Amino acid sequence: MKKGKTSTDGMEQVNGFMDKLEHPLKAEVNMLRQIIKNVNKDITEQVKWNAPSFSYKGQYLVTFNLRPMDHIHLVFHNPMISKVQSKLLEGEYKDRRMAYFTGTKDIQAKRSTLEKALKDLIKFQKE
Repeated sequence: MKKGKTSTDGMEQVNGFMDKLEHPLKAEVNMLRQIIKNVNKDITEQVKWNAPSFSYKGQYLVTFNLRPMDHIHLVFHNPMISKVQSKLLEGEYKDRRMAYFTGTKDIQAKRSTLEKALKDLIKFQKE
């Protein structure tokens, strides 16, 4: 997150972005936003890469990739993500992993796995 921005500024920025967003899975994007923010009170939100993005104490956690229209793509871009063991996370990149959701039922089925992956990522950042 840029210095000088408050979490309220970021939230207002994302809410404005979401108001204008035209995406067939917009409701599901909002559902995932709430799940992510509710994992930890210190998670903040801003717009990065023309999409909602989340940080924990200044360290990026995950950002939406909203280019696909038939699914939701989350990019976990944090050096500690490689330590997180989760069936949800795909890819063997040095500093990022991906997660994909096809709709509301898929989000509900993967919710606890997503929450655990985020909690684990935050835990590794604290070490």
